[in-house]
Amino acid sequence: MNHRGILVVVSGFSGAGKGTLMKELMRQYPERYALSISATTRKPREGEQDGREYFFKTREEFEQLIADNALIEYAQYVDNYYGTPKSYVEDQLAAGKDVILEIEIQGALKVKQQLPDTLLLFVAPPSAAELKNRLIGRNTETMEVINSRMARACEEAKGMESYDYLMINDDLQECVQLMHSVIQDQHYRTKFNRDFAAQMAEELNEMMKGE
Repeated sequence: MNHRGILVVVSGFSGAGKGTLMKELMRQYPERYALSISATTRKPREGEQDGREYFFKTREEFEQLIADNALIEYAQYVDNYYGTPKSYVEDQLAAGKDVILEIEIQGALKVKQQLPDTLLLFVAPPSAAELKNRLIGRNTETMEVINSRMARACEEAKGMESYDYLMINDDLQECVQLMHSVIQDQHYRTKFNRDFAAQMAEELNEMMKGE
């Protein structure tokens, strides 16, 4: 069966719990998954390390990556570039790890366009009211910022139908297990096992010739 990893893109509303889900998935299945590391031109924050949180690049280095077509996707936010290096993702997939990219909708759709076999997962809370409660419960943002996040969620909700699966994050552990099951099930899809199917057909043909 398929031993190559599968590329998975996870998106979701701010406050839906994507980061917590990813950390728990990695904690429970460290040998199975690799979190993709983005490249960025922003300066490292205190405690961040190159190659761990991000690959930190100069603007010139990043623009060279764009010119070399070395990124799966990239975008510019507040004067800084962010993007997904192809080489890191390809190395992890070839090693048999399922690679998870945590990016927003526009980037996710770009990845799917470039790599059609990508699995798209969208994380959502059980209700809009719960989303607002979680944002308020963080105690880290003003109501103005929370309301702007809710307004952005209204826009993002329009893109949910473009995803392969919805992950309703009501109970963390249940959602982790659901996400793990959905990803692992992909390994048995026929499109990822064409070599096996071809080999089986060939062996059967050879066997019948010998009868």
